[in-house]
Amino acid sequence: MQGFKRFPSLRNRLYIIVFGTETKAGKLFDVILLYAILASIAAVVLESVKEIHDRYGTLLLVLEWAFTILFTFEYALRLFISRKPLNYALSWLGLIDLIALLPTYLTLFIAGGGYLVCVRAFRLLRGFRILKLSRYLGEAQVLGNALASSRQKIVVFLLAVSAVVLIMGTMMYMIEGGE
Repeated sequence: MQGFKRFPSLRNRLYIIVFGTETKAGKLFDVILLYAILASIAAVVLESVKEIHDRYGTLLLVLEWAFTILFTFEYALRLFISRKPLNYALSWLGLIDLIALLPTYLTLFIAGGGYLVCVRAFRLLRGFRILKLSRYLGEAQVLGNALASSRQKIVVFLLAVSAVVLIMGTMMYMIEGGE
């Protein structure tokens, strides 16, 4: 019975570490997680280089599955310690975590599913929380509003640039010939 009495305090301590960035342990957890995300993305990028894939393909595959297992454990831990697991699962970060996990598991069932592994980059959005950049989201919203209000001008500009590129490309083709 004594183990059950300690369980809630362990769960609360884990909650503070995993979801809180104000504590030293919480910051360390997030920094380690961020490095794991960056290393995972680096492994995916390296795997796309033929020479590296030919030489280190097995190692990169092992790393990919190691990162997937680590991120699966982290996602399950977040669900387990959440006060409302369904709310976390349906939250923006919860959905990003799930979407980042699925591609590797899909490779077991779908040929070519490995190309979806780049979705893991979305997990870098956690960096905003870790690095306390969320305070700049207001400025990003101002930029977004400015872009939205200039949408017609931007579209006209892009169409003009596309027309110039098409005309210049056609002229170059006509001048240089098919070769």
